[in-house]
Amino acid sequence: MNVRNVALKVLIEIIENGAYANLALKDAAHEVPKSEVPFLYALVYTTLEHRSYTEYLLAHCCKRQKKTVRTILLLGASELLYLNTPAHAVIHSAVQLAKESGKAASAGLVNAVLRRIDRERNALAPLPQDPVERLSVLYGYPVFILRDWIDSFGIEAAEQIASAKASDLQIRAQYPFTTSALQAALPMATVTGKLDPNCLHVESGFDLTENELFRDGKMTVQNEGAMMICRALGDLHGKTVLDACAAPGGKTAYLASLAENSACFTAWELHPHRIELMQKTFSRLHVDAKIECRDASVLYADCVERFDAVLLDVPCSGFGLLSDKPDLKYRKTEQDVESLAELQERILNACSRYVKPGGTLVYATCTISSLENGRQMERFLSAHTEYQVAEQRQFLPQTDGIDGFYYAKLIRGNTL
Repeated sequence: MNVRNVALKVLIEIIENGAYANLALKDAAHEVPKSEVPFLYALVYTTLEHRSYTEYLLAHCCKRQKKTVRTILLLGASELLYLNTPAHAVIHSAVQLAKESGKAASAGLVNAVLRRIDRERNALAPLPQDPVERLSVLYGYPVFILRDWIDSFGIEAAEQIASAKASDLQIRAQYPFTTSALQAALPMATVTGKLDPNCLHVESGFDLTENELFRDGKMTVQNEGAMMICRALGDLHGKTVLDACAAPGGKTAYLASLAENSACFTAWELHPHRIELMQKTFSRLHVDAKIECRDASVLYADCVERFDAVLLDVPCSGFGLLSDKPDLKYRKTEQDVESLAELQERILNACSRYVKPGGTLVYATCTISSLENGRQMERFLSAHTEYQVAEQRQFLPQTDGIDGFYYAKLIRGNTL
């Protein structure tokens, strides 16, 4: 099947049927020659990344069209404006897509609209004057989170967050294998992390799963922000540690690596299918941890004051990682974030009871959201005076060079 036909099919699944881009692309990749898979991914992700802006442009060019025609126009306009394909090839392919999709009556419209966009590409429709609306059109983020970023960091920083690009593939060694040994074995891993010296960057195109080091559990993929969250727990040698929202297990594995396998780990997960993922992770990376199917938002009497350190990598809105997941920007609502904040509060209240006096609690997210991060901490600390903040950090791509993770490291003092 032609690569653009496959791209159109995938985009319809994502935009109209709610499929996740990474899964839809994985399922469809076998339908094109292996040499064209990178182009398929480029077509789909470029269209999703710029969907809001191209929809805005199309609204100024023609009336709202039926779903398939609209998606053909989104695909064609994105390829015209953001990829290096010659305009005549893009327009011809889009017209053919319309005909082959049973929309031959709209082929003339597709041709006219894309020709106009090509002709006027240096004088396209002006953006909204309102700064929040302008950023939403340009980058596709919902208005409520853009307002939050502007209130927290200012308009310039908000735009830098919204325009952040996806990061390279990030890998690390798993103890007892070392970072220096991993670099020696993989000369292409030449860029070290911004903040964590164990983080190595590899350019796209590296087939990780086919590498012997990966299969042998000597290395794994991990975002540098996630690694920094693990480091926030401090020295864990000889300690009892709970990772309360652990699946798929990457953070527990790095904690074990940092502790040189000398800590006693317990890993919780609510969903059985994610427990299976965690078991596979621990098996491959040779991590010894007790896995339990438990709900982190529920208080368990047998766990009160049982652990020296507790990590809460809570479910969150994920706004710190959406630069490489552009389809998810269009799913997030303010109500979703409010519901997540309520769940996070329940997890904090329950799991804070499991820390021994003098022990450490780390609350973490992969989002940039005041409701889920700073304000969540304010609410917790006002109700839990036995805890003191040792460190609190919001990572931002433009200042820290990594994705938008957050953590608060808390030390428990007196008993309840």
